[in-house]
Amino acid sequence: MDYSPGASYIFFDGVCNLCNGFVQFVINHDKKARFKFASLQSEAAQNILLPFHFPLEELKTIALVENGKIYLRSKAVLRIAKRLDGAWKIFVVFSIFPTFISDAVYNLVSKYRYKIFGKKDSCMVPTPELKSRFIG
Repeated sequence: MDYSPGASYIFFDGVCNLCNGFVQFVINHDKKARFKFASLQSEAAQNILLPFHFPLEELKTIALVENGKIYLRSKAVLRIAKRLDGAWKIFVVFSIFPTFISDAVYNLVSKYRYKIFGKKDSCMVPTPELKSRFIG
């Protein structure tokens, strides 16, 4: 596993179409390749998230690990958006809302993500060009 404590890692539900779309979006707007990725179902995710006492069966939560800290749900999404190239930094304006409000919206979308966006039978397999961006 190529894990570096100083890097930024995004962990996502590997069978969720919405989550996979989000990962593709981040890849397309992260020209400096700051983020690395792994599905929550992967062994790499389990190993890295273990010290944070992250419930490994919790597939409906995006997790961002960077600088020895974990960020979940809306905090993770907003922190990721802030570091993307282009106008996506503007989404940081949503940080003005208390976490319990932004997480409530996040949880609502997460609850219905399979019904609205569907799901895959297996986790995404990165293309050879993107393989270096994925761990595990």
